[in-house]
Amino acid sequence: MEEAPAEDAAPEEAPAEDAAPEEAPAEDAAPEEAPADAPADDDAEAEAPLTQKALRKRERSKHTGEAKPQRTPDERAAARAETRAKAAGNRRRYRAKQRQAGGEPGQGTPPAEREPGTKKVRQGRVVSAKADKTITVRIDVARRHPQYEKVVRRSATLHAHDAENEANEGDTVRVIETRPLSRTKRWRLVEVVERAR
Repeated sequence: MEEAPAEDAAPEEAPAEDAAPEEAPAEDAAPEEAPADAPADDDAEAEAPLTQKALRKRERSKHTGEAKPQRTPDERAAARAETRAKAAGNRRRYRAKQRQAGGEPGQGTPPAEREPGTKKVRQGRVVSAKADKTITVRIDVARRHPQYEKVVRRSATLHAHDAENEANEGDTVRVIETRPLSRTKRWRLVEVVERAR
């Protein structure tokens, strides 16, 4: 008979274990109240005055835009071709209007007048004077584009014969056309216009 009370004791312990989980939700309820307090802090931060930039950013973040239906690659290509064709038509109309309004295209810089038989003369800056009796001269040219009237700058380098090695790097020199003196030299130094500082 002593064993029977031991069996009765066991069922009594089981409800005690069941009661413990009931208390656990009560403890969990307390942390749920804490987050309820936390938004109050967030509200306090939200109530703080925002800058105009922050307000605009918030408004933009709310607007996500309407979702467009998915398109196949062929549909995307057709839409792109249509957009390009429309842009090309606009360009064509704009250019035609410009031609009517502007009249003839600009004349640009007229070519230099030169009599046949006279030698070309160029003025430029010495880029290199390392070689013996040879200088490398950079010729800078700025002329107005014949149609668009924009100033276009170009440069060309040429090798010139300097018999006395009188030109130094950075000097402004004048060179004249001459017979071929080597594989690359077709110019000869006439004078040093300005020495480099």
